[in-house]
Amino acid sequence: MSKQKIAYLCGPVSWGGLEMNQFRNAQWMKERGHEVVIFAQEMSAIFKEAQLASIPVVAIGPHKKYYDFASARKLAKLIKSNQVSHLVVRSPLDMGVAALTKSFSDKNLHLSYFMEMQLGISKRDIVHTIRYSKFDSWSCPLPWLEKQVRELTKFSPDKIYQIPSGLDLSPFKNLPEKSDARQTLGLPEDLQLFGLIGRFDPQKGQLTVLNAFYNFIQQTDTPVGLVFLGEKTNNEADDYYDSIIQFIQDKELSDSVFILPFRKDIVTFYAAIDYFVMASLHETFGMVTIEAMACGKKILGSNTGGTPELLNQGELGKLFNPRSSEELTAILLEAITKDDFPSSSELKKEAEKYDYNKVCKLVEEALFIKSDRL
Repeated sequence: MSKQKIAYLCGPVSWGGLEMNQFRNAQWMKERGHEVVIFAQEMSAIFKEAQLASIPVVAIGPHKKYYDFASARKLAKLIKSNQVSHLVVRSPLDMGVAALTKSFSDKNLHLSYFMEMQLGISKRDIVHTIRYSKFDSWSCPLPWLEKQVRELTKFSPDKIYQIPSGLDLSPFKNLPEKSDARQTLGLPEDLQLFGLIGRFDPQKGQLTVLNAFYNFIQQTDTPVGLVFLGEKTNNEADDYYDSIIQFIQDKELSDSVFILPFRKDIVTFYAAIDYFVMASLHETFGMVTIEAMACGKKILGSNTGGTPELLNQGELGKLFNPRSSEELTAILLEAITKDDFPSSSELKKEAEKYDYNKVCKLVEEALFIKSDRL
Protein backbone atom coordinates (compact mmCIF):
# COMPACT_ATOMS: atom_id res chain seq x y z
CA MET A 1 0.00 0.00 0.00
CA SER A 2 1.55 3.31 -1.06
CA LYS A 3 1.98 5.99 1.57
CA GLN A 4 0.01 9.14 0.88
CA LYS A 5 -0.55 12.47 2.59
CA ILE A 6 -3.54 12.82 4.86
CA ALA A 7 -4.86 16.16 6.08
CA TYR A 8 -7.05 16.26 9.19
CA LEU A 9 -9.41 19.22 9.21
CA CYS A 10 -10.49 20.29 12.71
CA GLY A 11 -12.39 23.58 12.83
CA PRO A 12 -13.57 23.52 16.48
CA VAL A 13 -11.29 25.06 19.10
CA SER A 14 -12.55 22.84 21.94
CA TRP A 15 -10.83 19.70 23.21
CA GLY A 16 -13.48 17.02 23.54
CA GLY A 17 -13.67 13.40 22.50
CA LEU A 18 -14.17 14.25 18.83
CA GLU A 19 -11.06 16.43 18.67
CA MET A 20 -9.04 13.91 20.68
CA ASN A 21 -9.97 11.11 18.29
CA GLN A 22 -9.01 13.25 15.30
CA PHE A 23 -5.64 14.04 16.89
CA ARG A 24 -4.97 10.45 17.97
CA ASN A 25 -5.70 9.10 14.49
CA ALA A 26 -3.35 11.66 12.95
CA GLN A 27 -0.67 10.66 15.44
CA TRP A 28 -1.12 6.93 14.83
CA MET A 29 -1.15 7.25 11.05
CA LYS A 30 2.06 9.28 11.25
CA GLU A 31 3.60 6.50 13.35
CA ARG A 32 2.56 4.00 10.66
CA GLY A 33 4.62 5.90 8.09
CA HIS A 34 2.01 8.08 6.44
CA GLU A 35 2.54 11.77 5.86
CA VAL A 36 0.00 13.77 7.85
CA VAL A 37 -0.85 17.40 8.46
CA ILE A 38 -3.51 18.97 10.67
CA PHE A 39 -5.48 22.05 9.61
CA ALA A 40 -6.76 23.86 12.72
CA GLN A 41 -7.24 27.26 14.25
CA GLU A 42 -4.11 28.55 15.95
CA MET A 43 -6.01 29.13 19.22
CA SER A 44 -7.36 25.58 19.32
CA ALA A 45 -6.26 22.83 21.67
CA ILE A 46 -5.51 20.43 18.82
CA PHE A 47 -3.14 22.97 17.24
CA LYS A 48 -1.12 23.13 20.48
CA GLU A 49 -1.20 19.35 20.96
CA ALA A 50 0.03 18.83 17.40
CA GLN A 51 2.97 21.16 18.00
CA LEU A 52 3.88 19.30 21.20
CA ALA A 53 3.71 15.97 19.35
CA SER A 54 5.75 17.29 16.39
CA ILE A 55 2.88 16.70 13.98
CA PRO A 56 2.83 19.19 11.08
CA VAL A 57 0.02 21.67 11.66
CA VAL A 58 -1.21 24.57 9.51
CA ALA A 59 -3.23 27.46 10.90
CA ILE A 60 -6.62 28.16 9.35
CA GLY A 61 -9.26 30.75 10.16
CA PRO A 62 -12.74 30.05 11.53
CA HIS A 63 -15.34 29.00 8.98
CA LYS A 64 -19.10 29.03 8.79
CA LYS A 65 -21.19 25.86 8.79
CA TYR A 66 -22.92 26.69 5.53
CA TYR A 67 -21.88 28.20 2.19
CA ASP A 68 -18.45 29.51 3.26
CA PHE A 69 -17.00 29.72 -0.24
CA ALA A 70 -14.13 32.00 0.78
CA SER A 71 -12.85 29.62 3.45
CA ALA A 72 -13.23 26.67 1.09
CA ARG A 73 -11.10 28.36 -1.57
CA LYS A 74 -8.39 29.11 1.01
CA LEU A 75 -8.47 25.53 2.21
CA ALA A 76 -8.23 24.23 -1.36
CA LYS A 77 -5.07 26.29 -1.84
CA LEU A 78 -3.59 24.84 1.35
CA ILE A 79 -4.42 21.32 0.16
CA LYS A 80 -2.68 21.97 -3.14
CA SER A 81 0.40 23.60 -1.60
CA ASN A 82 0.73 20.82 0.97
CA GLN A 83 0.21 18.12 -1.71
CA VAL A 84 -2.63 16.52 0.24
CA SER A 85 -4.23 13.42 -1.30
CA HIS A 86 -6.79 12.66 1.47
CA LEU A 87 -8.85 15.03 3.61
CA VAL A 88 -10.46 13.69 6.80
CA VAL A 89 -13.17 15.46 8.83
CA ARG A 90 -14.92 14.37 12.01
CA SER A 91 -17.01 17.34 13.07
CA PRO A 92 -20.39 17.92 11.35
CA LEU A 93 -19.48 21.61 11.50
CA ASP A 94 -16.64 20.94 9.07
CA MET A 95 -18.61 18.97 6.50
CA GLY A 96 -19.96 21.97 4.60
CA VAL A 97 -16.63 23.69 4.03
CA ALA A 98 -14.96 20.34 3.28
CA ALA A 99 -17.50 19.53 0.58
CA LEU A 100 -16.99 22.96 -1.02
CA THR A 101 -13.23 22.52 -0.74
CA LYS A 102 -13.42 19.35 -2.78
CA SER A 103 -15.31 21.24 -5.48
CA PHE A 104 -12.43 23.72 -5.67
CA SER A 105 -9.71 21.05 -5.54
CA ASP A 106 -8.20 18.45 -7.82
CA LYS A 107 -10.80 15.81 -8.68
CA ASN A 108 -8.57 13.09 -7.17
CA LEU A 109 -8.78 14.51 -3.65
CA HIS A 110 -10.29 11.78 -1.44
CA LEU A 111 -12.72 13.22 1.13
CA SER A 112 -13.72 11.14 4.17
CA TYR A 113 -16.10 11.68 7.07
CA PHE A 114 -15.56 9.80 10.31
CA MET A 115 -18.84 9.99 12.18
CA GLU A 116 -18.67 10.89 15.89
CA MET A 117 -22.19 12.24 16.43
CA GLN A 118 -25.59 10.81 15.62
CA LEU A 119 -27.71 12.40 12.89
CA GLY A 120 -30.91 12.68 14.90
CA ILE A 121 -33.13 13.92 12.08
CA SER A 122 -33.54 13.17 8.40
CA LYS A 123 -30.88 14.64 6.10
CA ARG A 124 -32.41 13.46 2.82
CA ASP A 125 -33.08 16.98 1.49
CA ILE A 126 -31.37 18.27 -1.63
CA VAL A 127 -28.85 20.48 0.23
CA HIS A 128 -27.51 17.64 2.38
CA THR A 129 -27.63 15.16 -0.49
CA ILE A 130 -25.46 17.39 -2.70
CA ARG A 131 -23.03 18.03 0.19
CA TYR A 132 -22.72 14.35 1.06
CA SER A 133 -22.18 13.41 -2.58
CA LYS A 134 -18.77 15.07 -2.37
CA PHE A 135 -17.60 12.52 0.21
CA ASP A 136 -15.83 9.36 -0.96
CA SER A 137 -16.33 7.47 2.29
CA TRP A 138 -18.40 7.72 5.47
CA SER A 139 -17.16 5.72 8.46
CA CYS A 140 -19.51 4.80 11.32
CA PRO A 141 -18.14 3.55 14.67
CA LEU A 142 -21.15 1.35 15.52
CA PRO A 143 -23.97 -0.50 13.69
CA TRP A 144 -26.74 1.78 15.01
CA LEU A 145 -24.99 4.79 13.46
CA GLU A 146 -24.59 3.02 10.14
CA LYS A 147 -28.32 2.27 10.26
CA GLN A 148 -28.97 6.00 10.77
CA VAL A 149 -26.87 6.93 7.74
CA ARG A 150 -28.67 4.40 5.56
CA GLU A 151 -32.12 5.51 6.72
CA LEU A 152 -31.69 9.26 7.22
CA THR A 153 -29.50 10.16 4.24
CA LYS A 154 -29.22 9.32 0.55
CA PHE A 155 -25.50 8.60 0.90
CA SER A 156 -24.32 5.76 -1.32
CA PRO A 157 -24.37 2.49 0.73
CA ASP A 158 -21.24 1.12 -0.98
CA LYS A 159 -19.23 4.04 0.45
CA ILE A 160 -20.21 3.36 4.07
CA TYR A 161 -17.69 1.71 6.37
CA GLN A 162 -17.97 0.51 9.94
CA ILE A 163 -14.84 1.55 11.85
CA PRO A 164 -14.81 1.93 15.64
CA SER A 165 -12.85 4.63 17.42
CA GLY A 166 -9.45 3.29 18.39
CA LEU A 167 -7.69 3.15 21.72
CA ASP A 168 -4.10 2.55 22.76
CA LEU A 169 -4.62 -0.33 25.17
CA SER A 170 -1.05 -0.52 26.47
CA PRO A 171 -1.56 1.87 29.46
CA PHE A 172 -4.44 -0.31 30.70
CA LYS A 173 -2.58 -3.62 30.69
CA ASN A 174 -0.63 -3.07 33.90
CA LEU A 175 -2.84 -1.31 36.44
CA PRO A 176 -1.44 -0.37 39.84
CA GLU A 177 -2.69 -2.32 42.83
CA LYS A 178 -6.08 -1.14 44.07
CA SER A 179 -4.71 -0.18 47.49
CA ASP A 180 -1.87 1.83 45.93
CA ALA A 181 -4.28 3.60 43.57
CA ARG A 182 -6.62 4.53 46.40
CA GLN A 183 -3.73 5.82 48.48
CA THR A 184 -2.59 7.96 45.54
CA LEU A 185 -6.09 9.42 45.13
CA GLY A 186 -6.81 9.76 48.84
CA LEU A 187 -9.71 7.30 48.77
CA PRO A 188 -10.68 4.94 51.61
CA GLU A 189 -9.67 1.30 51.24
CA ASP A 190 -12.66 -0.23 53.04
CA LEU A 191 -15.41 0.73 50.57
CA GLN A 192 -16.67 -0.81 47.37
CA LEU A 193 -16.38 2.12 44.98
CA PHE A 194 -18.55 3.09 42.03
CA GLY A 195 -16.83 5.57 39.70
CA LEU A 196 -17.92 7.97 36.97
CA ILE A 197 -15.60 10.00 34.76
CA GLY A 198 -16.50 13.13 32.79
CA ARG A 199 -16.98 16.87 33.00
CA PHE A 200 -19.82 18.04 35.23
CA ASP A 201 -22.73 18.56 32.91
CA PRO A 202 -26.43 17.59 32.99
CA GLN A 203 -25.84 15.42 29.91
CA LYS A 204 -23.31 13.33 31.84
CA GLY A 205 -25.87 12.39 34.50
CA GLN A 206 -23.88 12.93 37.71
CA LEU A 207 -26.89 14.25 39.63
CA THR A 208 -29.02 11.25 38.64
CA VAL A 209 -26.25 8.94 39.84
CA LEU A 210 -25.96 10.90 43.08
CA ASN A 211 -29.69 10.63 43.76
CA ALA A 212 -29.64 6.92 43.00
CA PHE A 213 -26.60 6.41 45.21
CA TYR A 214 -28.26 8.18 48.16
CA ASN A 215 -31.34 5.94 47.87
CA PHE A 216 -29.08 2.93 47.41
CA ILE A 217 -27.16 3.40 50.66
CA GLN A 218 -30.46 3.53 52.57
CA GLN A 219 -31.10 -0.03 51.41
CA THR A 220 -27.75 -1.75 51.93
CA ASP A 221 -25.37 -2.44 54.79
CA THR A 222 -22.45 -2.90 52.39
CA PRO A 223 -19.82 -0.16 52.82
CA VAL A 224 -19.89 1.68 49.48
CA GLY A 225 -18.65 4.91 47.98
CA LEU A 226 -19.07 7.01 44.85
CA VAL A 227 -16.22 8.74 43.02
CA PHE A 228 -16.58 11.49 40.42
CA LEU A 229 -13.51 12.27 38.32
CA GLY A 230 -13.91 15.49 36.35
CA GLU A 231 -14.17 19.24 36.40
CA LYS A 232 -16.55 21.99 35.46
CA THR A 233 -16.44 23.25 31.90
CA ASN A 234 -15.18 26.82 32.09
CA ASN A 235 -18.09 29.22 32.68
CA GLU A 236 -20.60 26.45 31.94
CA ALA A 237 -22.93 24.35 34.10
CA ASP A 238 -21.95 26.20 37.29
CA ASP A 239 -25.45 25.78 38.72
CA TYR A 240 -25.34 22.07 38.01
CA TYR A 241 -22.02 21.60 39.78
CA ASP A 242 -23.19 23.72 42.70
CA SER A 243 -26.35 21.61 43.03
CA ILE A 244 -24.19 18.49 43.30
CA ILE A 245 -22.07 20.03 46.06
CA GLN A 246 -25.21 21.19 47.87
CA PHE A 247 -26.77 17.73 47.63
CA ILE A 248 -23.67 16.14 49.16
CA GLN A 249 -23.76 18.63 52.02
CA ASP A 250 -27.52 18.36 52.63
CA LYS A 251 -27.47 14.56 52.67
CA GLU A 252 -24.23 14.38 54.70
CA LEU A 253 -22.46 12.28 52.08
CA SER A 254 -18.96 13.70 52.42
CA ASP A 255 -17.67 10.40 53.85
CA SER A 256 -18.93 8.36 50.92
CA VAL A 257 -18.96 10.67 47.86
CA PHE A 258 -15.64 11.92 46.53
CA ILE A 259 -14.96 14.49 43.79
CA LEU A 260 -11.53 14.32 42.19
CA PRO A 261 -10.09 16.73 39.60
CA PHE A 262 -9.46 15.30 36.17
CA ARG A 263 -6.01 13.77 35.74
CA LYS A 264 -4.18 12.46 32.68
CA ASP A 265 -3.20 9.40 34.69
CA ILE A 266 -6.67 7.89 34.42
CA VAL A 267 -5.45 4.31 34.90
CA THR A 268 -5.05 5.14 38.60
CA PHE A 269 -8.74 6.07 38.73
CA TYR A 270 -9.81 2.83 37.05
CA ALA A 271 -7.54 0.79 39.32
CA ALA A 272 -9.12 2.39 42.40
CA ILE A 273 -12.78 1.64 41.61
CA ASP A 274 -14.76 -1.60 41.63
CA TYR A 275 -17.62 -0.59 39.32
CA PHE A 276 -17.68 1.90 36.44
CA VAL A 277 -20.84 3.92 35.74
CA MET A 278 -21.63 5.42 32.33
CA ALA A 279 -24.69 7.61 32.92
CA SER A 280 -24.64 9.97 29.91
CA LEU A 281 -27.96 10.73 28.26
CA HIS A 282 -26.66 10.64 24.68
CA GLU A 283 -23.22 9.05 24.39
CA THR A 284 -22.57 8.19 20.76
CA PHE A 285 -19.43 6.15 21.41
CA GLY A 286 -18.13 6.25 24.97
CA MET A 287 -14.35 5.87 24.96
CA VAL A 288 -14.44 5.71 28.78
CA THR A 289 -16.62 2.60 28.50
CA ILE A 290 -13.92 0.96 26.37
CA GLU A 291 -11.27 2.08 28.85
CA ALA A 292 -13.21 0.55 31.75
CA MET A 293 -13.61 -2.63 29.71
CA ALA A 294 -9.87 -2.71 29.00
CA CYS A 295 -9.31 -2.52 32.75
CA GLY A 296 -11.69 -5.41 33.36
CA LYS A 297 -14.08 -3.31 35.44
CA LYS A 298 -17.72 -4.18 36.07
CA ILE A 299 -19.81 -1.71 34.06
CA LEU A 300 -23.21 -0.12 34.59
CA GLY A 301 -24.23 1.73 31.44
CA SER A 302 -26.95 3.95 30.02
CA ASN A 303 -29.42 2.10 27.84
CA THR A 304 -29.14 4.83 25.19
CA GLY A 305 -26.85 5.89 22.36
CA GLY A 306 -23.97 3.58 21.57
CA THR A 307 -23.51 2.14 25.07
CA PRO A 308 -25.93 -0.81 24.60
CA GLU A 309 -23.97 -1.92 21.53
CA LEU A 310 -20.62 -1.52 23.31
CA LEU A 311 -22.00 -3.69 26.12
CA ASN A 312 -23.53 -6.17 23.67
CA GLN A 313 -27.08 -5.34 24.77
CA GLY A 314 -26.32 -6.06 28.42
CA GLU A 315 -24.17 -9.17 28.10
CA LEU A 316 -21.04 -7.23 29.07
CA GLY A 317 -22.59 -5.07 31.78
CA LYS A 318 -25.86 -3.90 33.30
CA LEU A 319 -28.04 -1.37 31.45
CA PHE A 320 -30.34 1.23 32.99
CA ASN A 321 -32.50 4.18 31.97
CA PRO A 322 -30.22 7.21 32.58
CA ARG A 323 -33.24 9.44 33.29
CA SER A 324 -34.47 7.23 36.13
CA SER A 325 -32.65 7.41 39.44
CA GLU A 326 -35.08 4.75 40.74
CA GLU A 327 -34.02 2.27 38.07
CA LEU A 328 -30.37 3.03 38.72
CA THR A 329 -30.88 2.47 42.46
CA ALA A 330 -32.19 -1.00 41.68
CA ILE A 331 -29.23 -1.69 39.37
CA LEU A 332 -26.77 -0.58 42.07
CA LEU A 333 -28.39 -2.98 44.53
CA GLU A 334 -28.33 -5.76 41.97
CA ALA A 335 -24.65 -5.13 41.24
CA ILE A 336 -23.76 -5.52 44.92
CA THR A 337 -25.99 -8.51 45.69
CA LYS A 338 -25.87 -10.44 42.41
CA ASP A 339 -22.37 -10.76 41.02
CA ASP A 340 -23.25 -11.92 37.50
CA PHE A 341 -20.90 -9.64 35.56
CA PRO A 342 -18.56 -11.03 32.89
CA SER A 343 -15.09 -11.91 34.10
CA SER A 344 -12.30 -9.39 33.94
CA SER A 345 -10.55 -11.45 31.26
CA GLU A 346 -13.70 -11.55 29.11
CA LEU A 347 -14.00 -7.78 29.21
CA LYS A 348 -10.34 -7.26 28.40
CA LYS A 349 -10.63 -9.61 25.45
CA GLU A 350 -13.67 -7.65 24.17
CA ALA A 351 -11.67 -4.42 24.41
CA GLU A 352 -9.05 -5.84 22.06
CA LYS A 353 -11.29 -5.20 19.05
CA TYR A 354 -10.77 -1.46 19.64
CA ASP A 355 -6.97 -1.70 19.62
CA TYR A 356 -5.72 1.21 17.55
CA ASN A 357 -3.51 -0.96 15.35
CA LYS A 358 -6.57 -2.90 14.18
CA VAL A 359 -8.54 0.32 13.75
CA CYS A 360 -5.78 1.98 11.74
CA LYS A 361 -5.75 -0.96 9.32
CA LEU A 362 -9.47 -0.42 8.75
CA VAL A 363 -8.87 3.31 8.25
CA GLU A 364 -6.20 2.55 5.64
CA GLU A 365 -8.61 0.26 3.81
CA ALA A 366 -11.32 2.94 3.78
CA LEU A 367 -8.95 5.69 2.68
CA PHE A 368 -6.50 4.03 0.36
CA ILE A 369 -7.76 0.72 -1.02
CA LYS A 370 -11.03 2.29 -2.18
CA SER A 371 -9.32 5.34 -3.63
CA ASP A 372 -6.70 3.17 -5.40
CA ARG A 373 -9.56 1.57 -7.33
CA LEU A 374 -10.94 4.89 -8.55
